[in-house]
Amino acid sequence: MAWRMPSETAPHDRTWMAFPVEGITLGDTDAQREEGYATWTAVAHAVAEFEPVSILVDPSELSRARRMLSSEITIVEAPVDEFWMRDSGATFVVDDERPGVLGAVDWVFNGWGAPAWARWHDAAQHARILAAETGAELVSSTLVNEGGGIHVDGEGTVLLTETVQLDPRRNPYLDRQRVEAELRRTIGATHAVWLPRGLTRDYDEFGTNGHVDIVAAIPSPGRILLHAQQDPEHPDFEVSAALRAHLGAQLDAAGRPFEIVDLPAPSTLRDEEGFVDWSYVNHLVTNDGVVACGFGDDAADAQAREILADAYPGRRVVTVDARPLFDRGGGIHCITQQQPSLTAAR
Repeated sequence: MAWRMPSETAPHDRTWMAFPVEGITLGDTDAQREEGYATWTAVAHAVAEFEPVSILVDPSELSRARRMLSSEITIVEAPVDEFWMRDSGATFVVDDERPGVLGAVDWVFNGWGAPAWARWHDAAQHARILAAETGAELVSSTLVNEGGGIHVDGEGTVLLTETVQLDPRRNPYLDRQRVEAELRRTIGATHAVWLPRGLTRDYDEFGTNGHVDIVAAIPSPGRILLHAQQDPEHPDFEVSAALRAHLGAQLDAAGRPFEIVDLPAPSTLRDEEGFVDWSYVNHLVTNDGVVACGFGDDAADAQAREILADAYPGRRVVTVDARPLFDRGGGIHCITQQQPSLTAAR
């Protein structure tokens, strides 16, 4: 077997999501809960403009999901507690030695390091559910990992973060070499590019401890879209500058230095909880499109669309207001997971 995770720009058969359920993530008030339901629904409908969408729905939410979601979206009834599908769901891979075979990597999911507030009993089963629904071969892994903690170019390069895969709350007995060996076995990553850290807000109580998918993305081999905080008043000004310098000294799996393209942060610096980690890097690439995060900043949102359109030529870029997602700990990329097409998976 030669499992390989294709680039996110490779054609998809569909995108997978999970519909929210009541709990700490969704919100404490009726208004907060309704905002959460509406935002997950808006993302699902935006993605459905470009490719099929399937969504796991807990039995307790079936009537609401059927009322809110368009008939074009396929509902799959399954237990749901956390609903960040990028992290709890399968990471899909293909087998270059067996064309037509789909694999589904089942990472160990422990709610981003087993914080006291997290619920993950049901979410930890989502990868197996997706494997069964898609007919994929299950690729079991003992690595505690989340899909938002890795990003690949489809040609052997993987981006990851020291504070995620080497987090003692996740993998207390692993070192870089063991992590890299497991990523080679499961997703075909032959060259790891380690980031020293993620964005400041991501280290708060409800953060992921440094997920790469709000920091950097690879739109094409040899090129990186990098979150750029341009206001010195924000602590991520220094973080993003340090990450730019770090990545500027790295090579990809083919031995190429990276061309780094800045993706400037929106102008808002703070919310009620502190410095925000709003990032346009957390977008979803779809068939013929890009679903981008919007932050109510017309100028910055428009600039991000232009940069993303240039990075992904031939794709139409649409924006969905992602502030309710970031209020809950993530963005559009975090709540979606692409299933690659087996006919053109590179």
